[in-house]
This record gives sequence, structure tokens and C-alpha cells, in this order.
Amino acid sequence: MGNAKNINKKICEMRQSLQDLINEKPSLIDPEVVTASQELDEALNEYNNLLNKVDK
Repeated sequence: MGNAKNINKKICEMRQSLQDLINEKPSLIDPEVVTASQELDEALNEYNNLLNKVDK
């Protein structure tokens, strides 16, 4: 489950970075905000897939 902890830490950092971008950019559709959001989505999906494997 160490890998899940690493991904969780990464997710927390990515969420904070996304929040910072949202606060500094004028629009939620700014390319940097969209890219950061998509990267966070990928990390969340990876984390979810890892947890689903552990549950089986």
C-alpha cells in the first residue's frame, strides 16, 4: 500500500497547485488550469484503480 500513499501525497500536492492556479488565472478555461485539472484527474483515476485492485 506504499504506492497508494505516494499517489495520495502526489494528489494532495496537485490539488494545491490547481487551487493556486485557479486563484491566479482569470478564467477556469485557462489552458494551464485545464491541463492541471486533467493531470489531477489522471492521478485520481490511477489511485482509484490501485484501490480497486487491492479490494479484489
